[in-house]
Amino acid sequence: MAAVEVENLEKDYGKIKALKRISFTIEEREIFGLIGPNGAGKSTTLRILATLLTPTGGRAEVFGHDVVKEAEEVRKLISYLPEEAGAYKRLTGLEYLEFMAKLYAKDKKKAEKMLKLGIELSGLGDRLKDKVSTYSKGMTRRLLLARALMVKPRLAILDEPTSGLDIMNAFEIRKTIKKFVKEGVTFLISSHNMLEVEYLCDRVALIHRGKIVEIGEPEELKAKYNAENLEEVFMEAIKNV
Repeated sequence: MAAVEVENLEKDYGKIKALKRISFTIEEREIFGLIGPNGAGKSTTLRILATLLTPTGGRAEVFGHDVVKEAEEVRKLISYLPEEAGAYKRLTGLEYLEFMAKLYAKDKKKAEKMLKLGIELSGLGDRLKDKVSTYSKGMTRRLLLARALMVKPRLAILDEPTSGLDIMNAFEIRKTIKKFVKEGVTFLISSHNMLEVEYLCDRVALIHRGKIVEIGEPEELKAKYNAENLEEVFMEAIKNV
């Protein structure tokens, strides 16, 4: 069974067609990148898979569960990190992770185990004792990624996970993602940073104006278009769209 199956997915916002019958499949334990410029339909796709938006047409399944008809089952399997996500600023980082662990865990023992993992994943050390309002964007992003992964989802949906981060924070986040794949987590990552995605993802789908124009392994796509990187692939792929 595939982790994600999307078939002829459509989403209209009034007269604006954000998604135009897109289709793709993500295999279990794969890092799959959905890449394209701002406004291409990346975040809309992720929100539909996270059960936050209802598609206008087509279908989408997560581990065999329909995202519309079986939204509750899907939510048990996923963790979603939006691009503009925030944490409760009046709490300390530790209090935030504790709150989330109690919310997700079924009992006290699991909550403690989840919290321990969250602390480790955040890499914030003593700064976890400080209020989130004092954190830089990079620190907040690491805290949120720790929250998203400490629940050990089967599918992690990450929208621009390293957006606005410095080199060191971005490197740590990429390293964490690769570690969790080995532990059985599947990733769907949206990004406009094509060079980063090229390094991180097993396969990518290039999306432009609500349509997927190419899907494949980064090396495969570069060879097909005789390109040095995915940015060049993208520019070639959209020429005839």
